[in-house]
Amino acid sequence: MLLRILTVAAFTLAAVFTLPAGAAQAQALKLVTDDEAKLPASAAMPGTRAITRGPGVKLVTPENVSGTFPLKVAFAPHGGTKIDPASVKVEYLRGSGVDLTARLKASIKPEGIEVASAQAPAGEHAFRVSVRDTEGREGKTEFKLTVK
Repeated sequence: MLLRILTVAAFTLAAVFTLPAGAAQAQALKLVTDDEAKLPASAAMPGTRAITRGPGVKLVTPENVSGTFPLKVAFAPHGGTKIDPASVKVEYLRGSGVDLTARLKASIKPEGIEVASAQAPAGEHAFRVSVRDTEGREGKTEFKLTVK
């Protein structure tokens, strides 16, 4: 019986150590496709001047990245409200705007957006992230990522 257990354990270890490179890691999320990156830049959204208590939206990831990179955006609700994750919208600011929300759906949480491994073509990429709190107040931000 002990010999059988040791044989199974050795086979399992051999299988784990002979996995193809990268198979143990999750596939990188293609944040922006090559075709999307070739679209003309969208016009910037005019800023708002009103004082609001909508949630804060902040890019945590450095603005300059290379290769495969982690993407993190933090949400900060105000006044005891909570973030409504279903209200999050992520747009790539090219062409008439490319909605990336469905692509990022699994990474959207009440605390923010967190992608362990993202990819985008080299160049400068502009994004807009908007979110609402449980009282319906909106917070949004635009940011650029430069991928080398």
